[in-house]
Amino acid sequence: MTPIAILALIVIYFGLLIFISRIVSNKSSDNETFFKANKNSKWYLVAFGMIGTAISGITFISVPGEVGNPDLQFKYFQFVIGCAIGFIIVAKILLPLYYRMNLTSIYGYIEQRLGVVSYKTAATIFLIGRTIGSAFRLYLVVFVLQKYVFDALHVPFAITVLVSLGLIFAYTYRGGLKTIIITDTLQTFFLISSVFLTIFFICKSLNFDVIEAFDQVKKSNYSKIFFFEDYLKGTYFWKQILGGIFVTIATVGLDQDLMQKNLSCKNIGEAQKNMFTFTGIFILINIFFLSVGALLYIYAEKNGIAVPQVNGVARTDLLFPEIAIHHLSIIPTIVFLLGLTAATFATTDSALTALTTSFCVDFLGMDKKEPTDGNQKITDEKKLVNTRHFVHVGFSILMFLVIIVFNSINDDSVVKMVFKIATYTYGPLLGLFGFGLLMKSKSVHDKLVPIVCLFSPAICFLISQNSELLLGKYVIDNELIIINGLITFLGLLLISKPATTETRF
Repeated sequence: MTPIAILALIVIYFGLLIFISRIVSNKSSDNETFFKANKNSKWYLVAFGMIGTAISGITFISVPGEVGNPDLQFKYFQFVIGCAIGFIIVAKILLPLYYRMNLTSIYGYIEQRLGVVSYKTAATIFLIGRTIGSAFRLYLVVFVLQKYVFDALHVPFAITVLVSLGLIFAYTYRGGLKTIIITDTLQTFFLISSVFLTIFFICKSLNFDVIEAFDQVKKSNYSKIFFFEDYLKGTYFWKQILGGIFVTIATVGLDQDLMQKNLSCKNIGEAQKNMFTFTGIFILINIFFLSVGALLYIYAEKNGIAVPQVNGVARTDLLFPEIAIHHLSIIPTIVFLLGLTAATFATTDSALTALTTSFCVDFLGMDKKEPTDGNQKITDEKKLVNTRHFVHVGFSILMFLVIIVFNSINDDSVVKMVFKIATYTYGPLLGLFGFGLLMKSKSVHDKLVPIVCLFSPAICFLISQNSELLLGKYVIDNELIIINGLITFLGLLLISKPATTETRF
């Protein structure tokens, strides 16, 4: 498939999203629509669309790519099991709290429980963590598009990034959450379809039927799931389970992005129904992603395809696009590109909307503006909407700058980098919410909270960098987020004081 044909496909794809956005946002584009989707979202649309948000281009490319590592194989599924447990905890504990308090931004809980400074600190942590994490996710797909499309057209990397973000901005800035619930449902359909169709086309190329494909994956050197042999290694079963639980609680339950969609449902019952349904789909789709990985390596071995290299370093996350674009027919190529584009842009559009919401609500106080009457009310609403547009533009530019910087210094795999950033940024959120929920008889000296939230990730960084000296052969993996949260929790205990009746939630 030529670069021009791929570019045409991308243009058609985004044209469809922008068309849907215009239809949705023409009915209403006020802040209530942007932030909450008017609290009228259908739970089944939210559940289905959240798959596209949770499964980014990283999952789509890098998870199948890592299957070929003999030390990893299907170990990611252990993490997925932990994630599923984490989703249930979020649905049963955090969602009822958020609905009871009728929150637009979930960090409003910290304001009422611990104080204004703690609240701003939590919101700032989210803004930093989500901006960096989403920029890294988008970077991976832009990198693939650059390598296989835009380099051939002599388009600079920066322009590719700018156009990608511009297209996302074009279909999210008016309708916000209400728009992306619809567009993400469509993008999730493309994502899931591409996974199943990719398996079908690879099996067809290998002359496998469904049963034979399952048997080949099972007998291959890529399908080991559970690792109980060595607790010192990062792949150890209980490390992955615990890491999955706490990473999910932090990056889903304490993250405005995914929680914003849940809070757009009519009531807590529908929101929980959405989370339980989403959990089941999430487990199944990841099984198929890992199966795609095994089949890709079986196909590569049979056809003598080497893992692509960048600057002399093997990049397993490029094996999937390499095979799909250069070794399969045009239909599988189209399927792959639709899946990759859907996976990444469903994540980025949701993040951009959540970042805008958090800043507008948590720092500009838009949900706290007192309504006025008549023409003044209309004028005030227009001013707030215009301000929201400027914030949306600002975060688009910020994400662009982060991607450009990351492209110039990246020397690690994107998967590891994203989870590393999440570990450092979301750990303090885990500690803040944990303290608020578990220590109801205590509050904190509010102005000291930012210091605790800075020291905690700094200490974790020192532990991680000196793990061999401190822990010998023990390898710290996803459990670092637990350590980070625990250090934050202990730090908050040190600056605690008796809580007043009004702050006990």
